[in-house]
Amino acid sequence: MKSTSVRAAVIPGLVALTLAFSACSAGNDDGGSATDNGGESLSGTISGGGASSQEAAQAAWIAGFQENNPDATVNYDPIGSGGGRENFISGAFPFAGTDAYLTDDEGELSDATERCEGEAPIEIPNYISPIAVIYNVEGIDELNLPPEVIAGIFAGEINQWDDPAIAEANPDVDLPSERINPVHRSDESGTTENFTNYLDFVASGVWTAGAVETWPQEFGGEGAQGTSGVVSAVENGSNSIGYADASQAGDLDVANVGVGDEFVGPSAEAAAKILDVSPRVEGRSENSIVFDLDYQTEESGVYPIVLTSYLLACPSYSGEEGELTKGYLSYIVSDEGQEFGAEEAGSAPLSDELQSDVQGLVEGITVE
Repeated sequence: MKSTSVRAAVIPGLVALTLAFSACSAGNDDGGSATDNGGESLSGTISGGGASSQEAAQAAWIAGFQENNPDATVNYDPIGSGGGRENFISGAFPFAGTDAYLTDDEGELSDATERCEGEAPIEIPNYISPIAVIYNVEGIDELNLPPEVIAGIFAGEINQWDDPAIAEANPDVDLPSERINPVHRSDESGTTENFTNYLDFVASGVWTAGAVETWPQEFGGEGAQGTSGVVSAVENGSNSIGYADASQAGDLDVANVGVGDEFVGPSAEAAAKILDVSPRVEGRSENSIVFDLDYQTEESGVYPIVLTSYLLACPSYSGEEGELTKGYLSYIVSDEGQEFGAEEAGSAPLSDELQSDVQGLVEGITVE
């Protein structure tokens, strides 16, 4: 069993994401974190990190929160979901972002409960975004890909862009007779786990590796570090295809994915709809709001390859760190925070009912 309590003193490459946004309107107090400290502005410094998929949204939230609380500093290190969970469990991070909820497959849920002094950790969705299938093929600006074809490409079974399976879904596209260069994450990644979980559900006969955070080397392809690394590799390569959080796809083309009898593009609105057709995971504590995504839905207008990213926190803290952690999380899940994240990072705001449930858990955090 892999140890998850190994990084208490070492937090690599910590970066303060304190970017300014021209569209920032965070001076409004709707959901503002200052109210969590008796109406006074919060001060001090906290450092969290984790899922790189949240990087752009975290930058927006940090800017908004610090506009409301100018004496506070929040750092978010986008080291990946695995690193975020490890540092949260070790106590190095007071909060973390992860694209995969905690389980006890490797003891993480139990270790996180121990870290939170015997209380089940808080797990709440804060960021919903489509995982886009990004590509860079000269002359192709629209591409339809059925689930089995996506699985075949990334499993290394479909190697040419003019393969009959791709051509059948794109009868009006002049596909080049060029070799496909599939790009994947080289690091442990919740985005990879969500993407491969989708492939496992919809095309298990083709994708045989199951849901994994680390790419199976037997399937080949080009590896790249982090979300930005995959985007860069596809952008700078030729005849390349990869997967990345849609908010970070930049100017790259994105494929439409087969859902029932239609092909759906990776919009925030289409991605948000999947939670409406997906059940919550059974048997979890009342502190956990996590979902079993219905990747096989045939509901019209739903984009099925979705990254639902979560925040990890403890139900109780002490001192300044606790005040800041609760205040920052309160801002993220507020109306203002969700709207600002959508404007600046392209995430899908939580539905009213889900947002209310999430806010209830954050408001319940106690600080001694």
